Amino acid sequence: MPTSLSASGSTHGRAPIAEAGPQSLCAREPRVPAERLVAEMVPPPRFDSVRFDTYVPDPTQPSQAEAVTTLSGFAAGLGGAHATGSGKRRWFSRAPKAAAPAAPRGVYLDGGYGVGKTHLLASLWHATPAEPALKAFGTFVELTNLVGALGFQQTVETLGGHRLLCIDEFELDDPGDTVLVSSLLSRLVERGVALAATSNTLPGKLGEGRFAAADFLREIQGLSAHFRPLRIDGQDYRHRGLPEAPAPFSDEQVAKAAYATEGASLDDFPGLLDHLARVHPSRYGALTDGITAVCLTDVVPVPDQSTALRLVVLADRLYDREIPVLASGVPFDRLFSDDMLNGGYRKKYFRAISRLTALARDAKPLVAQ
Repeated sequence: MPTSLSASGSTHGRAPIAEAGPQSLCAREPRVPAERLVAEMVPPPRFDSVRFDTYVPDPTQPSQAEAVTTLSGFAAGLGGAHATGSGKRRWFSRAPKAAAPAAPRGVYLDGGYGVGKTHLLASLWHATPAEPALKAFGTFVELTNLVGALGFQQTVETLGGHRLLCIDEFELDDPGDTVLVSSLLSRLVERGVALAATSNTLPGKLGEGRFAAADFLREIQGLSAHFRPLRIDGQDYRHRGLPEAPAPFSDEQVAKAAYATEGASLDDFPGLLDHLARVHPSRYGALTDGITAVCLTDVVPVPDQSTALRLVVLADRLYDREIPVLASGVPFDRLFSDDMLNGGYRKKYFRAISRLTALARDAKPLVAQ
């Protein structure tokens, strides 16, 4: 379903006009209907064609090859009738409860950023023998946004007839999310939905360093009981054998490239950070609809943690959509302060740096040599 963009100079489902020059993300205020949030719960474009046989394990890290074997078997075991006794999707009818499995009906891919966890999670989605309407794939943030759009009970009804729910980047940033997700996944497991998730934190350690996790130990332990951890070791593949991140360009080079690239956006980085505070993170994907390259001038370190976390979500959506990022100002590895990189959200920030660096490499050809 198309997304309306409400702003001066914005489009309503039409292709951008090249003659008008670059677009501005700050001029976009997307409205995303709930139906789109559900329909888009599939692997993002970057991972649309990945499969287990396209994953290249690091020969020095046996856990990577073992993960492929384990997940292939897990996918094969999800064939046949749904645990509720019906293979049809249940959108608005109440599905009968099934007895919760004695053993964890889920796998949890734990490992550092850049070891290919999302590749493996998307491969699991593709390999599961069920029609796409019976499988859901989304980030943790997208899942909580879906609950916000549909309501808790309607989310249970919508996902309760699925064969598989894949949750990428599973993290708990506040107590409310802990209780919400614990309750949601428990209800889905009762209905026979299999779970798969990726994270940089073991399920028993979720929330650690972010809030008083000990006060929510029951919910965290309940989440952990749904999953069988699968450790994946290795180095960030985005930097394996690749050159260092390119140095930022000048403001003039960035602006010239934006005007020369059809479908590009051009924004002042501090202004974009301010705009992100006015757009719900569930809309960051729609914010980039039709954008072929993001050009940013005057990149500076982010001023606070709330701003930094919003930038992490935008970086994830840009990476998912393979949108190159051309920038002037400070390098991307200087976006976050030492306190941030040593704090409870450090893994999110390192992931954002890694992904933005990869997108900066992709953007180099946009600058005329």
